[in-house]
Amino acid sequence: MSASPRVVIIGAGIVGTNLADELATRGWTNITVVEQGPLELAGGSTSHAPGLVFQNNPSRTMTEFATYTVNKLLALSKDGESCFNQVGGLELATTAERLADLKRKMGVMTSWGVESRIVDADECEKTYPLLNTGKLTDGREVLGGLLIPTDGLALAARAVQLLMERSSEAGVTYQGNTTVTGIAQEGGKVTGVETDNGLIPADIVVSCAGFWGRELGKMVGLEVPLLPLAHQYAISTPLPELEGDNELPKGASKPILRYQDRDLYYREWGDRIGIGSYAHRPMPVDMSALPKVSAEEMSDHRMPSRLEFTLEDFLPAWEDSQDLLPALRNSEIQDGFNGIFSFTPDGGPLMGEAPDLQGLFVAEAVWVTHSAGVAKAMAELLVEGRSRTDLHGCELTRFEKVQTSDAYVSETSQQNFVEIYDVMHPLQPRESPRDLRVSPFNVRQKELGAFFLESAGWERPHWFEANRGLLEELPAEWQTPERDEWSAMFSSPISAAEAWKTRTAVGLFDMTPLKRLSVVGPGAQALLHRLSTGNIAKKPGAVTYCLLLEHDGGIRSDVTVARLAEEDFQLGVNSNVDFDYLRVEARKQSAADPAQWVHVSDITGSTCCIGLWGPLAREVIGKVSADDLTNDGLRYFRTKEISVGGIPVTAMRLSYVGELGWELYTTAEYGLKLWDLLFEAGREHGIIAAGRGAFNSMRLEKGYRLWGTDMTSEHHPYESGLGFSVAKDKTGFVGCEALAERKEQPATRALRCLTVDDGTSIVLGKEPVYVDGSAAGYVTSAAYGYSVRKPIAYAWLPASVSIGDSVEIEYFGKRIAATVSAEPLFDPGMERLRG
Repeated sequence: MSASPRVVIIGAGIVGTNLADELATRGWTNITVVEQGPLELAGGSTSHAPGLVFQNNPSRTMTEFATYTVNKLLALSKDGESCFNQVGGLELATTAERLADLKRKMGVMTSWGVESRIVDADECEKTYPLLNTGKLTDGREVLGGLLIPTDGLALAARAVQLLMERSSEAGVTYQGNTTVTGIAQEGGKVTGVETDNGLIPADIVVSCAGFWGRELGKMVGLEVPLLPLAHQYAISTPLPELEGDNELPKGASKPILRYQDRDLYYREWGDRIGIGSYAHRPMPVDMSALPKVSAEEMSDHRMPSRLEFTLEDFLPAWEDSQDLLPALRNSEIQDGFNGIFSFTPDGGPLMGEAPDLQGLFVAEAVWVTHSAGVAKAMAELLVEGRSRTDLHGCELTRFEKVQTSDAYVSETSQQNFVEIYDVMHPLQPRESPRDLRVSPFNVRQKELGAFFLESAGWERPHWFEANRGLLEELPAEWQTPERDEWSAMFSSPISAAEAWKTRTAVGLFDMTPLKRLSVVGPGAQALLHRLSTGNIAKKPGAVTYCLLLEHDGGIRSDVTVARLAEEDFQLGVNSNVDFDYLRVEARKQSAADPAQWVHVSDITGSTCCIGLWGPLAREVIGKVSADDLTNDGLRYFRTKEISVGGIPVTAMRLSYVGELGWELYTTAEYGLKLWDLLFEAGREHGIIAAGRGAFNSMRLEKGYRLWGTDMTSEHHPYESGLGFSVAKDKTGFVGCEALAERKEQPATRALRCLTVDDGTSIVLGKEPVYVDGSAAGYVTSAAYGYSVRKPIAYAWLPASVSIGDSVEIEYFGKRIAATVSAEPLFDPGMERLRG
């Protein structure tokens, strides 16, 4: 791409104008921003946004976006007036459960580097004097709160105007009252944007169209999985208690307030109170029924994104607000509306390039809170080739096909709206839709009393009630300590029995949800050699664990590559993002050199996989297969075709739990028969079906990393403990040069294994870790290690922290002593794996 390609940004709201500004700052000035409404008041979500910026988020990425937004808008000023009013943020608790959750959130904020503290009811009242700190109508009372001093109010409309001024001076062009009618393309590449005012040529097009984004995607056949929903907002009549307190335009001096136990938030508007409510029914928006507002008619009270206020939906929230803030009892609702904004199936934004149209990018479902941070990441993606902030939870292509359907997007987005302020456990499964994707073994799993959790639409057993009787046989050394209520949710002591049986006999694990790709063609080896860190040029039968890197050496993903034949590879990858990346790269390679064509396909749904693992695994499979599966017949990290009871199976000598055994792949139609054959063959050897609870424990005992949790694109292989996955003397792969430079630089951090000293306290992840009394890192994965008899946590810590050092993990406001331990904790000599 040239130094300043032609860029068209669709949408002049808080995201589009921030993106234009970020690109101009980086020297790209050949930019046109088109807006269907008038530039002075576009009429999208930004135009009516109340501007509350709470940085508190379980996602490190989203918190980083919010913090950048705070800092940028603080620095954006004119005539001495900033675009951010840093009044702080206060989240209230009126139940013991909520107060405990706020303590957990405080820990997460510490992990992400944001200052916060728990305050008692008295300090809540001092901080926000309008609060009712006596008994509420239902007998509850304010118990405390979480105070984040750096939160506050974004003056979004003012920020948009100042960003337009600044970027216009740098050369950016803005076109208001311009409707996009199509995206011009040729040869799979964007060539321009078609509008009612003519064609605007472009090398890059970025959709920042907000809740119109799904409709814009349909113009080019791109699924943009967002749902426009109406959200109620009202402003009270003036309160005598606020008279003279808050001068406009900032209009507030007290912290923004969240009353999550009633799905409400508040901000001051001069001498009035603004009230936002999620307490009403979800209100999906019919895009065809949006009010038609001309440029001349556009005003603060009349715009396409501002729908008629439905008072009946708001009245319960009004009563709760008067209960919490008694000053409102003498006021009325002066103004109210149902404002439109975007929700997605998992609540995250949508960012990245369309996989099937080069040059078309999306930055949608972005709230004011994260706007500048998202724009910065998008500018880095365009200019540098990747964002410096990890985007794996925001990628446009992260959803499976079934998750982009209108029905799925609608149901899950509405569910996210309802649950937005609920106390949610990290493992909390969605209640609906379920049973979208089930393995061929599902019927047997249900017969065995499987407890399922859901991921990417897949039903995944976490334990089996059929194994509860094993708890009576469980040896004393395998008995687990009683868990606290939070860590015990969505877990069961049965997992200990399943780990015990896998370590001492044999376990059957459903590995079907592992995403599988087929990579075939004369260019398959070249593609995988160029994109991965591994030595792919091995003979058929070899299996290689390796990484896909970003151009700066960060870990894009980790993959397992099995060479089935000269031009036939099977890959185990992490998500749909990997699939789209590989197939796009394959398409480019095939176009550049037809002799090196390569085809990438997703074979997950048409195949299935059983993990057969444990010291007796050979005895079991030997009863139903005549193939040689000894160490000589199939070595560790090798694969071959075998027959199991007449069923064709691809056996790979791998184990994510650290035990002898194989991943056994076959096509879906044989899956149920394969399960039955193995289960029957294993009865005399004590075989069990085992779930993810045991699996996760055993993989941490072996120190195996989980991409997206233990490491992301922020991290490089050597600091992640994955240097072994980079083939020695290999060059020419994506990220190679940057990785070599990183390797030579002194390490500043490392992923460390921690064991909890008291042997009983279990954490779940994202908790802050203290070194010498100061917060210095955070937990990634954690579980109770059934085999090693102690809780385990992996954490990113300063590289200066050494094995044997003492640290502390903060869990719900309490410090838990832990020790940095050598890894792996289990079978460090690999004797069991190698059989």
